[in-house]
Amino acid sequence: MTEYTATIGLEVHVQLKTRSKMFCSCAVEYGAEPNTNVCPVCMGMPGALPVMNEEALKLTALAGLMLGCEIGPVCKFDRKNYFYPDMPKNYQISQYDMPFCLGGSVPLHDLAYPKDAQKTIATRDKKIRLTRIHLEEDVAKSFHMETATGIDFNRAGTPLLEIVGEADIASPEEAFAYLTVLQQVMIYGGISDADMEKGQLRCDVNVSVRPVGTEKFGTKIELKNLNSISGVRRGLAFEIPRQIEILRSGGTLQQETRRWDDVRGETTLMRIKESAHDYRYFPDPDLLPVRTEPLVAAARERHPELPWDKRARFVADYGVSDYDAAVLANDLALASYFEVAAKGAKKPKNVANWILNDLQSSLSNASLAISDCPVPPEALDELVNIIDSGTINSKQGKDVFAEMFTTGKKAAAIVEEKGLKQVSDTGAIEALADEVIAANPGPVADYKSGKTTALNFLKGQLMKLSKGKANPSMAGAILEKKLQ
Repeated sequence: MTEYTATIGLEVHVQLKTRSKMFCSCAVEYGAEPNTNVCPVCMGMPGALPVMNEEALKLTALAGLMLGCEIGPVCKFDRKNYFYPDMPKNYQISQYDMPFCLGGSVPLHDLAYPKDAQKTIATRDKKIRLTRIHLEEDVAKSFHMETATGIDFNRAGTPLLEIVGEADIASPEEAFAYLTVLQQVMIYGGISDADMEKGQLRCDVNVSVRPVGTEKFGTKIELKNLNSISGVRRGLAFEIPRQIEILRSGGTLQQETRRWDDVRGETTLMRIKESAHDYRYFPDPDLLPVRTEPLVAAARERHPELPWDKRARFVADYGVSDYDAAVLANDLALASYFEVAAKGAKKPKNVANWILNDLQSSLSNASLAISDCPVPPEALDELVNIIDSGTINSKQGKDVFAEMFTTGKKAAAIVEEKGLKQVSDTGAIEALADEVIAANPGPVADYKSGKTTALNFLKGQLMKLSKGKANPSMAGAILEKKLQ
């Protein structure tokens, strides 16, 4: 049976995080009343002239720097001509032959893949090449109702990056990882909030299949209506086998656009593409070419630490494992929380353990984001230092943390209120050890005859006798010494 391979390319649109639109002063505001953030410019009224948004230009330069793109000395804007109800001018201001950024790449890492695929990654540390990044204006949003279509022009004119990738993606899981890293970079740079539910990050997927060993790409099919990163994975997981099955059964594929139905879990035909669109691009006569040098210089000053550099620094500076560093750096807010908490910690790795286990579990159970955490990072640092100093043990620490999370109280105050201070006085623990040894002759005899596990029982009895306050490591050492 012929084996087939998939070839996937993504075109990703990212709304930039600006307060105003690309060519006018109308507000960029998600969820505003329909058609309230509009003016003659973004509505395409005759005689209205566009003025470039400088912040959008700087954010585009920053995106290019963060993704390793080549930024030419000059870029220009063009008119992309087409008629569609969501494009008020009947053309879109975009970039054609002189885009802002060329080349670059998106580096994939293990934790960017879906959890169930992280142990079976085909090509680790793969880089997906970029073709270009250009800046344009967004279109309006259409609402299709039963007997009519409504259009909200609030979105029309919002600054929009189009990030065009090479067809380097080979599986639904790689597509998932690519979008995850791209979204992470946009958030790290403050370039976009990149929230797919709000339409701030949208993508079109081009996918084809061909027999293994064949150089020529198969027939390209485009997928639309992909509203989440996991939705892109699911859409491809359905579409690739669908195409392979048609070819295996002797059928042929035609170039077409298909809609992903996430509820039914299948793609359906939208339209057949007979030929490429002729958009009749020409330079926008209302906009001068842009010299990029000052924009790039401004972007360099805002260039943040990249996610992959932050992971390496966490390992080097804080002694955390590669995996822990990757999890912490995966979320910028979580990484920032960790850095504040670890700043004064005697053992930063212990802080990382508390964040990745107890803190994240509590946040998940309470349906809270790290930004809404009731335990400030400085308070978690205090708790971990109290445990590391031997004032309380780790079991008591979990009880203290639970109360901190519920009440917002500081660890030291809870320890004082509940009288939880750990007993580390050698004389006191020795007295308890003598009492336990006298009360448990059987386990003592077992230990002396070579059954070393009996020591754990005796240690448990000592901890019980001390109501959990004895220092566990001291208790074990003192018992062992007395039983020699």
